Amino acid sequence: MLTIFQVLYPADALVRIALRGAAAYQLPWYDAHLWAYAEYYGLRELLSEDFEHDRMYGTVRVVNPFLG
Repeated sequence: MLTIFQVLYPADALVRIALRGAAAYQLPWYDAHLWAYAEYYGLRELLSEDFEHDRMYGTVRVVNPFLG
């Protein structure tokens, strides 16, 4: 699986971003980590039903894939 998929490893800065996201956006800790990975690694879009649809969190836009 490691040869097929790119693994995104944690870093000190990533944990700090997650803490900032939890405080600034009132995100639960798990959701803050998801967002922090996207923010840290420069992903523009995050697919999740747990965030507010079509909202920008920092530089990441969240899309709920289950909405019509």
